[in-house]
Amino acid sequence: MQTEASRKQLKIPLPYRYRRYMIYCCVAIIALALPFIQINGHQIFLLSFVHKELHLLGVVFSVQELYLMPFLLILLFVGIFFMTSLGGRIWCGWGCPQTMFRVIYRDGIETKLLGLRKRINDKQKKPDFSQTSNKLKKIIAMALFSLIALTAAANFLFFFVPPYEFFEYISNPADHKIVMGFWLGIATFLLFDATLLGENFCIYMCPYARVQSVLYDNDTIMAIYDPKRGGAVYAPDGSKNALAPKKQNAANECTNCVACVKVCPTHIDIRKGMQLECINCLECVDACTSVMAHYSRPSLVQWSSPNAVETSSKVRYFRLKTIAYIAFLSLIFVILLIVGSGKETMLLNIDRNTQAYEIRKSGAVDNYYTFLLQNTDSKEHQFYFEILDADELKVLEPTEPINIKAGSKVKKAVYIRVLSPLDTALEDKDLHKKIKIRAYAIDDENIFVERETYFVYPSKQEIKSANH
Repeated sequence: MQTEASRKQLKIPLPYRYRRYMIYCCVAIIALALPFIQINGHQIFLLSFVHKELHLLGVVFSVQELYLMPFLLILLFVGIFFMTSLGGRIWCGWGCPQTMFRVIYRDGIETKLLGLRKRINDKQKKPDFSQTSNKLKKIIAMALFSLIALTAAANFLFFFVPPYEFFEYISNPADHKIVMGFWLGIATFLLFDATLLGENFCIYMCPYARVQSVLYDNDTIMAIYDPKRGGAVYAPDGSKNALAPKKQNAANECTNCVACVKVCPTHIDIRKGMQLECINCLECVDACTSVMAHYSRPSLVQWSSPNAVETSSKVRYFRLKTIAYIAFLSLIFVILLIVGSGKETMLLNIDRNTQAYEIRKSGAVDNYYTFLLQNTDSKEHQFYFEILDADELKVLEPTEPINIKAGSKVKKAVYIRVLSPLDTALEDKDLHKKIKIRAYAIDDENIFVERETYFVYPSKQEIKSANH
């Protein structure tokens, strides 16, 4: 193991493993803190199925305003395509929770804390469970990780259930069995995944691995072995050469120490070329860097692109594909901001009752509606409504403004009457006339919405018959 002084003398950079650990710590801190950070009294992100709300950067959108979700999903999926075309499976090695949990369990608990594994640099050698002491250590390791799994599962649910509600639920679990089931179910899966399934999830189950290869090109950054310097370990058909690189040619630099193979969490030989199982954790780069430092040579395994290694040039980060992705993502983000900034501070849904109309003895005609009003503002308001461009119609009920607390909704029965229906009605059939309703806050002129519905006029013949 190189000392810090010798590393500086040989100009060896900080190992990617330590850089990943720092990224993991930052991601963990952000993920744990994010549900508790509020803007205007609302979470930065919350998708509540109970309250049917989306909190995004402190702004609350009801289920009726989820027109933002397609834009968020586009950003997510196109962002994944962009990230993969640029950096391969960099998400898998540097940002995926599954990888983080596996590192915590395998490298932190099993290796460093309990000594079940001898060295972090050798991930191919499995713990020996023939000894009773190791079996006990395995149980302790799983018990310790269970606490982490329960915390992580709760933190995940905080993005769907506000933390204060979650803590209320777990204080009375019998009345909130669904939430408790999700919490324990997610925690159980995380425990199984990190302690038993391990990297098999990355190799065989992860859907991302199935699509990543079609997004690669020769400028995609990945962990890549330089056969020009090290020598060919594998033939073009994928079979391993009988002779080690040094025996093929003394000028080849690969010593066949297989340090890059031993350290690989997904059990591949990076010298074979780009493989589906590689998660870009760059452990192989660190391993080769340490070995080649003894010869004062740079690592044979680099975090680079096939084109850069082939031509001994710099990686092309900006090319037509990545520029197109950046432009498209920027466009979607701008549209998202524009659409999100037009959020209404109140919502109104109008449903007509099944009864088309009612003819009164006076000759007036009533139509019945159900208004669902929601106050999406952060303050309480009084709401009322009016009919636009239809002087012959008037709101009969309710007669008083409706008081609605912040974030609450109220369902109200509404009667609209026309006093002189014969002036508009047709001779032989009902008339469905479109009308516009304006709902507004009495105490704030900037809060209003307009919705269209229709008013049904019975035929003149039916009105006359009803009055006789």
